[in-house]
Formats: sequence, C-alpha cells, structure tokens
Amino acid sequence: MTDNNKDLNEMLKIKREKLAELKQEGRDPHEIVNFKDRTPAGKIKDNFEEYDGKSARIAGRIIAKRGHGNMSFMDIQDESGKIQIVNRKNVIGDEFKQVKKYDIGDIVGIEGNVFKTNQGEISIETQTPQLLTKSLQMLPEKWHGLKDPDLRYRQRYLDLIVNPEVKEVFYLRSQIISEIRKFLDGRGFMEVETPILNTIAGGATARPFITHHNTLDIDMYLRIANELYLKRLIVGGFDKVYEMGRMFRNEGMDATHNPEYTAMELYQAYADYEDMMEITEHMIETVATNVLGKTTIEYDGQQIELKAPWARIPMIDAIKNETGIDFNEIASYEDAVAIAKEKGVEVKETRGEIISEFFEEFVEETLIQPTFVIDYPVEISPLAKRKNDDKSLTYRFEAFINGKEVANAFSELNDAADQRERFEAQVAKREKGDDEAQMMDYDFVNALEVGLPPTGGLGIGIDRVIMLLTGQHSIRDVLLFPTMKPIGAENQKIQPSLDDEE
Repeated sequence: MTDNNKDLNEMLKIKREKLAELKQEGRDPHEIVNFKDRTPAGKIKDNFEEYDGKSARIAGRIIAKRGHGNMSFMDIQDESGKIQIVNRKNVIGDEFKQVKKYDIGDIVGIEGNVFKTNQGEISIETQTPQLLTKSLQMLPEKWHGLKDPDLRYRQRYLDLIVNPEVKEVFYLRSQIISEIRKFLDGRGFMEVETPILNTIAGGATARPFITHHNTLDIDMYLRIANELYLKRLIVGGFDKVYEMGRMFRNEGMDATHNPEYTAMELYQAYADYEDMMEITEHMIETVATNVLGKTTIEYDGQQIELKAPWARIPMIDAIKNETGIDFNEIASYEDAVAIAKEKGVEVKETRGEIISEFFEEFVEETLIQPTFVIDYPVEISPLAKRKNDDKSLTYRFEAFINGKEVANAFSELNDAADQRERFEAQVAKREKGDDEAQMMDYDFVNALEVGLPPTGGLGIGIDRVIMLLTGQHSIRDVLLFPTMKPIGAENQKIQPSLDDEE
C-alpha cells in the first residue's frame, strides 16, 4: 500500500474514532432529527443591513476550516452559497473543544450573530454550535477539486458539493420544464400519464429495453415513445393532451444520447403539422424569454436567434442546396442507388431511406439557426399522413438547432388501412433483422378504425433543449444521474470506505 493510501486510511480511521467518541459521550449527531428556522447563507449576504447585529440560524456543510489558539474559522456551504463562521472560545466556552474536532465535510448547525469582519467579510459569530452529521469520507482536495467527468457523473453528490456552480444548470433545468408546462397549460392542453411498461414497443423506430412480468409470464418493453397511447386519448375525445417524462431506448450513447431521457409529446385534435410548428417555435421562444430573459443564445461561438418565425425548408430542397443533387429529378430507386454509390452514401432498401441518408450526411450539421425541415419521405415516417400532392412524402417536420434535432412532428396518419400497411412493412423489416423497426399494434389500428380526427402531433427532446439553453455540450451535463457502466467497487470510490481500512 502506498504512503498516500496509508495516510488516507489513517484520516478515515480518525473520523470514525471521533464519531465513536461522540456516541460514547451521548453526543451522537445522528440522533438529531431537525434544525429548524434556518436562514439561507445567500439571503444573509444579500441583505446584510437587515441582519447586521442580529442572531441567525444557519446549517450546512463545512467546506473549509482554519485558525489556531482560541479562535477558529469555518466556511459553511448551504444550497444558496457559503458564509464564514467565526468561533471564539471566550464566547462558546467548553463547546470550543468540540468545534475544534469538526472536520471538513461535517454538517453543522450554527446559531450566532451576523457581523462584518475588519476585512469586510460577512460572517456569523457562533453562539451555539451543533454537529448534525459526521462525515466519514474525505471530500476531494479543495484546489484540484473533482474534475474527472466520469467520477463527477458517478458521484454527482460530490460534484454538487465541490463544484457548486453545477447546481445552476439543474436550477435552470427545473425552470425550463416548469415553463414548458405553463406554456402548454396556458393553451388548454391537459397533462396526462401513460404506461411506461408496454406489451408492444411502438410509436418510434428504436430498439427497446426488454423486461419480464412474472405474474403474467410475458415479456414487456420500457416505452420508446408514448405516441400511440396519447393518440388513443384523442380518439377517446380529449382534444389537447401532452405528457412529459422518461423514454427508454436501448441504443448508442454519445453527447446527445442517453438510454433514458426526457421527452414531451403533445397531440391536438383538428390541427396539423403547421400548428405544431407554431407551437414549437413560440414555446421555445417563450421559455428562453422567461428563463434567460432573452431569445438570443451563444452556442459553440455561434449567435443563435430563437425568436419566431423559424426557417422552413423541404428535405429534398435542403439536400439540393448543399450538394446540388435534386431528388425531385431522381424518381427511381435504381437512380437513387447509383447517386448514393457515387457520393459514398450508404445504400438503403428504398429511395426514401436513401434521401434520408443524404440529409443526415450532408445537411443536418449545417442547420445552425432554428429550422423546420419538412416533407419527409413516407418510408421513414410510418405514423405521418401522406401529402395530398405527392404520396411519396408526408406532412412531417423535424426542427433543428445548431445541427441537432430537437423536435419531430406530424400531421398524424388517421387512415387505418394505410396505417396497417405501414405497420406490416415495419414488421417485414423487423423479420429481416432490423430490431429498431416497429411492431404491429392491432389495438392501435382498431382505435384508428373507431376514428381519429385530423390531428397534429409533436415530440420535443427536452434534454437537448436544456443543453441549448444552458450552454452544455453533453447530455450527461443536464442529467443529474446519467447512465454509467458499472465498474469494480474498488475503483468506483474516490476514497476508501469502511471496508478498505485494513
């Protein structure tokens, strides 16, 4: 064992010995059940004149301590920030011995008088100290902090303590989600809840997570989308519904993908995808205004204007603008294959899928300003209504900002026979080994036969919107607990635990 590990184990041993002594003395901090009437540190510092010379109660974690002799200092951090605590032996008497035993990481409650030091630092002079929780671990070293992203995500609790600025992202996340709900509620949408455990993985093209229900003895799927349930509610007579919650897709992980993520889907009867565009652009504009106080954000050095109206362009026109290739002139599958081979684009089974590949290869990353890409091929849009003037395309859009998709919407397919045929085509692809293709959902076809009115549907990737509005470049930085691959327990800890002392 290295000297550093020996020293660390010795420090951890001392912490445990201190706790044992406290218990023997009848001072077990874990028997304390509350510390009421607290004042946040930030409130005291922001309103010093109001608190100057008055008694206040504050509780938080010790993140620094210093001093010697009959006087010591501690920095206490609570949710609102940190404040200096001044401990004097001639003020707190015998309790000063106990305060000297406090360690960095301990959680304490302090009652004392607010004042400002000669150096101008707002502080609290301790009158009554109380140890509320004894920390048995070592916080990451102050100056180097916790920088390793992998460790930050695995032990988010330490990340939030040592890097308190991280909290701001999650405050903003909460506000953004709240504003989205306010926007939709204000437009008469009703929030609903649909099943997370499904017997059919439907509503999207994605690989599901599979689990097993023991009592029913059937395999079930964590939902990949809530679309088909929400449209059943429109069939049932609700005109405007939405749901925001976790979706689960057993797919790759990168800067914009996590296996579980937050999405919002809404459906409006007697509306179409044009209405969904209006909702999308005004929702994000309103949220940015209410949360950030502006509609212009800077991301990757680019100034992005979120104010409506956003640009609109058909997918085939966008491809032509970037490559000079016009798929309006390439009508046959054989010609589409030829041009794909010429340009080094993956050859797919249909012309529509090849068009989609060209878009992803040459166009997506160029869409920096908010843009609605419309008129998607029917082969990649199994739930969207065909266009009246071109049956090979659909009334569908995806919204892109900074080269990333943030929303997907349709004029919903309500032709039951057409829907059944598209499901069958998806099943055929699945039988050929495409485990992302959709399954047949006979009950949903039955619902369409009962009658779905003309309907607009919209799905928004909430995490990606939050990334944009908070300036983050990885989805893991906007998820409190992103999915991580387990590692050995001996490697998972930043420092040894009880079992590692020997």
